Amino acid sequence: MTAIITATELAHDLAGERPPTLLDVRWQLSLAKAAGAPAFDGRAEYAAGHLPGAVFVDLDRELASAPGEHGRHPLPDLAEFGAAMRRAGVSAGRPVVVYDGGQGWAAARAWWLLRWTGHPDVRVLDGGLPSWGGELSTDVPAPAEGDFAPAPGAGLLDADAAAALARTGVLLDARAGERYRGEVEPIDRVGGHIPGAVSAPTTENVGPDGRFLPAAELRDRFKALGVSGDAEVGVYCGSGVSGAHEVLALAVAGVPAALYVGSWSEWSSDPSRPVAVGADPQ
Repeated sequence: MTAIITATELAHDLAGERPPTLLDVRWQLSLAKAAGAPAFDGRAEYAAGHLPGAVFVDLDRELASAPGEHGRHPLPDLAEFGAAMRRAGVSAGRPVVVYDGGQGWAAARAWWLLRWTGHPDVRVLDGGLPSWGGELSTDVPAPAEGDFAPAPGAGLLDADAAAALARTGVLLDARAGERYRGEVEPIDRVGGHIPGAVSAPTTENVGPDGRFLPAAELRDRFKALGVSGDAEVGVYCGSGVSGAHEVLALAVAGVPAALYVGSWSEWSSDPSRPVAVGADPQ
């Protein structure tokens, strides 16, 4: 099973006998509120037009719990997450396809959560909604209740495990390079990175059209960053969203990786944790 699906493949599957459950997770990181402008409204975007049959999933409310000491997008309460997925029609025996507005970060967060909690067949629409050439719908579906019951597995890092992995394996920082180096920090308390982490901006995993680079190119990219078959790999970002997209890119490349969900928003909130700055991982 591959972690991504093309629009052509999705159209074929939707016309088949076992169509996937569709989840629309439109969301984007926005600093608009800080400037007094309205924040991005994914639900309004969904209402204006979505893939026929898709159910809207709210990243901030259903794929994360409230911001706090564990970061801006901590893990959701698993009982609430499971209930939200069942309301959306998610069942363990039916494939799920997730998409967003094209950036891929929010869809990857949903993909990672469903995979981490045991769903066997989840894919992300490569290129998101812009890649879909078919008609859109404004009808809001009422899917039958699903049966998905979250059962967390491996692939999750906390702060201590992330710090250790930076010494014993490869810890990738998926944020923009200037945030990694500590040159700017528009959101969190301080800039910089976890000592030992390697800068690996998730934006470099995709082409100009927002679709993932071919698997061979991704393998070469990660190999150049120190990822080999012998090293355990972990990823973090600002709050566990773009980092999920990097975990997805690694999956496309055939490399399993763990996610530090709290990420820099959790790490940097504790003044006792060390912070490295500059291009050098250490």
